[in-house]
Amino acid sequence: MVEKTEENSRWPSLFDPLYDPLRSFGQRVADWLKPASAASGNDDSYTISVELPGVDEKDISLTVQEGSLVVRGEKKTETERKGDTWFFSERQYGAFSRTFRLPEDADAAKAGASMKDGVLSILIPRVAQENRDKTHNIAISKT
Repeated sequence: MVEKTEENSRWPSLFDPLYDPLRSFGQRVADWLKPASAASGNDDSYTISVELPGVDEKDISLTVQEGSLVVRGEKKTETERKGDTWFFSERQYGAFSRTFRLPEDADAAKAGASMKDGVLSILIPRVAQENRDKTHNIAISKT
C-alpha cells in the first residue's frame, strides 16, 4: 500500500486498497464483448438498438442467418501518444458480437439499419413465414 502524502493525495482512487483494477477491467471487457442493446416491436415491425459508441459504421457487419441476426464489429484503438504517462484508461477496444434470435414473422430480407450518436438501430418488418430469406447481409445507411 502506498502511504498517502500531500503529493499523491490527488490520485486517491489509484492507490486505495479497495480499488481493484483487475475486477473492474474484467467487467468492462465483458461489457464490451456484449454491447448493451434493446429490442421492441409493434404490429408492423421489430426494432433492435445496440450501443456502439466510438465504432465506425464501416467496422460493423450485420448478417441474418438461419433466423438469427448477428451484429459483429470492432472498435479500433486510437494512436498512442509517445511520451505521455498514463494513470488509467477505462476505454475499451476490440471485437464484439451479439446474436439475436428473430421471431418467425420477421422479414429479414427487408431489414434496414442506421447509426446515430453511437447507437445502431435495426428495423425489421413483420411478414408471413413463407416470405422469409435464409441468409443475407444488411447495409448501414448514414443518417
